[in-house]
Amino acid sequence: MAEKKVTTKAAAAKTTTKKVAPKKTVAKKAEVVAVVNAESVGFRAGDVYQTLAAAGKALSVANIAKLANITVEEAYLGIGWLFKEGKVKDEDGLIALA
Repeated sequence: MAEKKVTTKAAAAKTTTKKVAPKKTVAKKAEVVAVVNAESVGFRAGDVYQTLAAAGKALSVANIAKLANITVEEAYLGIGWLFKEGKVKDEDGLIALA
């Protein structure tokens, strides 16, 4: 039987390994899910109202959320409820009791 000789190019191609860059792990941003129903939004409105009443001055949405210990999304829900009822107003980009 005749033996097949492997050429050096073919041998080199078989022995080389392809280097693969390690995968980078990307931390996923935690999703904040606000429960949207009348009861939940009403409670957030109460949190916003109480925070504004305690502060006695106009606050930014971020400050309201921080002081009320709620998320910014929940603060917006509560503020929307209060705007609809005419209980809050806009003062130079800040939210104040009406």
